[in-house]
Amino acid sequence: MVKAGKKNPFKSRQFTAEIILWAVRWYLQFPISYRDLERMFSDRGVQVDHTTLFRWIQAYAPELEKRVRPHLRMTNGSWRVDETYIRVKGEWVYLYRAVDASGQTIDFLLSPRRDAAATRRFFRKALKQAHTVKPRTITVDKNAAYPIAAKAMKRDGELWRFAKLRQVKFLNNIVEQDHRRIKHLVRPGLGFKSFSTASQTIAGYEAMAMIRKGQVAIAPANDMKAQRDFIAALFSAAA
Repeated sequence: MVKAGKKNPFKSRQFTAEIILWAVRWYLQFPISYRDLERMFSDRGVQVDHTTLFRWIQAYAPELEKRVRPHLRMTNGSWRVDETYIRVKGEWVYLYRAVDASGQTIDFLLSPRRDAAATRRFFRKALKQAHTVKPRTITVDKNAAYPIAAKAMKRDGELWRFAKLRQVKFLNNIVEQDHRRIKHLVRPGLGFKSFSTASQTIAGYEAMAMIRKGQVAIAPANDMKAQRDFIAALFSAAA
């Protein structure tokens, strides 16, 4: 059963919850721009400006991610960790991402830097999630920041001391392939205008990806109706 918050997240909105959640689901799972989405709604007889759609995504994408978290299946202890690049205000920032050996999303973190401190923040964030377990192995590339961060975390008792860090690039193909999903979604927007809007939108991309991968038991990977109903229930809205 999905438990939603008591507060109505759509209070004072001009449009119904159903229309807003349509926009959120469509934008976060398909490579479209806000203007494309505006045209799609117009085709259905709904007149909504692309700037309004942008505000909806900024409001509900991170909220979707927060509400999905308690419903995720447990991932396994074989972590595949890598970072990819996202353009923000014309500059490249780093999106740390981890999946398990079966491709299930463990966690993600957008960071302005790619160093041991950022790596440590990412590991800490991932370890705090209810759907993750202490990693037996952490497979990474040759980035020197990974062993530095892992060693420091083991010393401080933040990481299991028997966890094995493997710097074997070809074993990370699974997470590198998974990056493509995010890149595919980011491309139509031609980059983000601020770090905060990037973080909020990417949180929604990742949440929708976890749902589509089947990481929620009551919303199977290929069942679009079940996924729609699950998201509606998260927000106490009619599907």
